[in-house]
Amino acid sequence: MPTIVVDVMPKAELLDPQGKATTGALDRLGHGKFQNVRIGKRFEFTVDGPVDDAVLAEVRKVADEILSNSVIEDVVSITVDGEAK
Repeated sequence: MPTIVVDVMPKAELLDPQGKATTGALDRLGHGKFQNVRIGKRFEFTVDGPVDDAVLAEVRKVADEILSNSVIEDVVSITVDGEAK
């Protein structure tokens, strides 16, 4: 069965406190080469049947209206795993 993956990230122009804390922790632990870590959310939808344009449009609507806060977050990708597209 195919899985639709939705990735949501904080808007680039906004501070990401979790990412900033993680960047600092990595530096303190000797991994200073990693800069500007940003932390987002990943959602996976298992689909019973093929993924067509209508299904992707519905996922996009759900992502925009429910999964993300458009004031502070962007839906950065919607991909399909487990099915050739």
